[in-house]
Amino acid sequence: MNRKEIAAYIDHTLLAADAGVNQITKLCNEARTYNFASVCVNPVYVSLASSELQGTGVKVCTVIGFPLGASSSKVKAFEAKDAVENGADEIDMVINIGAAKDGRFTIVGSDIAAVVRASKRAGHKLGKEVIVKVILETCLLDDETIKNCCLCAKKAKADFVKTSTGFATPKGSDGQLLPNGASEHHVKIMRETVGEKMGVKASGGIRSAKTALAMIEAGANRIGTSSGVKIIEAIGE
Repeated sequence: MNRKEIAAYIDHTLLAADAGVNQITKLCNEARTYNFASVCVNPVYVSLASSELQGTGVKVCTVIGFPLGASSSKVKAFEAKDAVENGADEIDMVINIGAAKDGRFTIVGSDIAAVVRASKRAGHKLGKEVIVKVILETCLLDDETIKNCCLCAKKAKADFVKTSTGFATPKGSDGQLLPNGASEHHVKIMRETVGEKMGVKASGGIRSAKTALAMIEAGANRIGTSSGVKIIEAIGE
C-alpha cells in the first residue's frame, strides 16, 4: 500500500486532556496535508476542527462517553447530538463496559442504539450522514463478550466497531499493567463477527507503519492513531 492508500484509513487523533487550540490546529493542518480520513478530537474542539477542515474532505470525529463509557444512555445521546450540531461527522462512543462484563447485553445494545438514533437524526436534520463507531474496550473483555458486543452494535445499526480508547488500565493477577490497545487477534474476531459490510476500527497503541498494516491485514478498515504522520512518512510514495 502507498501513502495515499494508508492515509485514507487513518483517524488522526489527539484526545489528551491538556491539548490546546494550537495543537488541535496543527492536527487539522496535518490531516489536510496528508488527506487523512478524519481528525478525532474531544467534543470541546469539534467546532474548531470543523472550521479548520471545512471544504477539505477530511471528516471531524469525536468521542462520546469517553473514556469510561459509564455515562447514562440519555447523556451519551445528548452529547452525540450536540457534537453533530457542532460539526462532527463521525461519533466514536464507548459502550457500557460494566454491563458487557456482566453479560447484560440488552443494556449494552440499548445504550448503543440511543447514540445511533441521536447521531443519525441530528445528521439527517443537517443533510449529512453521520457515522457511528462503537468502542468495545477489548482489553477488558474476553473473546465471547467481544463477539456479543459486536452483535449488539450490528443490531443497533452502528457503522463500525472499534477496539479501544487507549486509556484503559487493565491489570494482571500480579497487579502489573497489561496491554490496553488494539491487537490483531481482537480485530480478527471483530471482523469475523460483524462480516464484511460493517466497519472495524483498530485503535490504541498503533504507532508504526508495520503495526498499522498488520491491523489492516487482520481486517481493520480504519486506524485510530496519534502517530499518523510518522506512519505515513515511513511508507514509500
